[in-house]
Amino acid sequence: MHKLRSLLTVLGLVFGVASVIVMLAVAEGASRQAQAQIEALGVSNVILRSKEPSSSESEINFRSFEQDFGLTYDDLRRIEETIDSATSVTPLREFRQEARYADQTVDARIVGVYPSYFEASKIEIVLGRPIEPADLKQRANVCVVGEDIARNVFRGKSPLGKSIQVDNTHFFRIIGVQGYKTPSAGIGSSMSASDLNSDIVIPLTTDRSRIGDVITRRQQGSFSRQRLELSQITVGVVDRHQVKTTAAALEGLLAKYHPREDYAITIPLDLLEQAQATQRIFNFVLGATAAISLLVGGIGIMNIMLANVSERTREIGIRRSLGAKQRDIIFQFVIETASLSLFGTLIGVIVGLAAPSLVSYLSGMETMVTPWSVAIASLVSLSVGIVFGIYPARQAARMDPIEALRRM
Repeated sequence: MHKLRSLLTVLGLVFGVASVIVMLAVAEGASRQAQAQIEALGVSNVILRSKEPSSSESEINFRSFEQDFGLTYDDLRRIEETIDSATSVTPLREFRQEARYADQTVDARIVGVYPSYFEASKIEIVLGRPIEPADLKQRANVCVVGEDIARNVFRGKSPLGKSIQVDNTHFFRIIGVQGYKTPSAGIGSSMSASDLNSDIVIPLTTDRSRIGDVITRRQQGSFSRQRLELSQITVGVVDRHQVKTTAAALEGLLAKYHPREDYAITIPLDLLEQAQATQRIFNFVLGATAAISLLVGGIGIMNIMLANVSERTREIGIRRSLGAKQRDIIFQFVIETASLSLFGTLIGVIVGLAAPSLVSYLSGMETMVTPWSVAIASLVSLSVGIVFGIYPARQAARMDPIEALRRM
């Protein structure tokens, strides 16, 4: 009889269920995205990164004005010879440099690698071929470019066979193009944000023989020189259960030769476990926050049902005088409450399933609805609605039939 009032009554549950589903979908999407970036590093890997020491520990050769720090080829040799649990050891060196083709100029990241780099980093070659062992052995002037460089510099034309100039000095023939990879945020204490789509990847031997270990940067009339042999060494481990022991062995090995701690060790497995623990806490906090609206919805149902009891005193008195027991009255009002709760829950689920797609469209955030979030929100909503309807039902059942009939 009171359709609008019934609809307004269940709105609290509608928004409560929808908010639980949407908030957990946003949390799940953000967590999955962070975990995907970590898993891309390889949960069976240990990543060693060069890092610039603090100013108090920095050593500068004032004769050549060179700052010397970071991982070295000697470190690479020691790791290959002493770490038995390592299945692969993949070094690379990276630095930013200006690249030019015809009248097009881009700020690119030059990356010297071993052929195993593409598999270790899960990089797909969509055009041409990757760097091969023969390129490494011959110190070939070849490169693989990222998708952004291929698109922005060559404007839809095939870059294969073209030569790109680095630092106005060195020319590299393009032999392949990398597939697009989503830029990653900084992960861990040593992993900086990176965009692989602006990379120019060359053989590591070519990098050392053509460009050298010293990187010179000129800016606004000043210049700096840094001697950096290797930027990163990725150590693949046989079994993920041996990752932490391997990391401890690497820490002990490097500590002997790097007293200034100009390196950092990142264990993706640790980061993944931390991300999963953070997700559980985040889900609990968001779920508890959204559940408050379900509580408010339950209070709204109880309020309306108490009003219904007052309005239907005559009906209750007549039923009781004709032989209805207390349990019949309780059953009548609980069924009504359960119907309202079910109606509000169904609408809330529909809204909750549709809203994450809208959030993703408007904000660009990744969202992911999980079945357990829908199940929990629905069960809590139904439970809250029924529990808050029991009190009004008991109040109606306890009503004295004679007193109820006097109010007719």
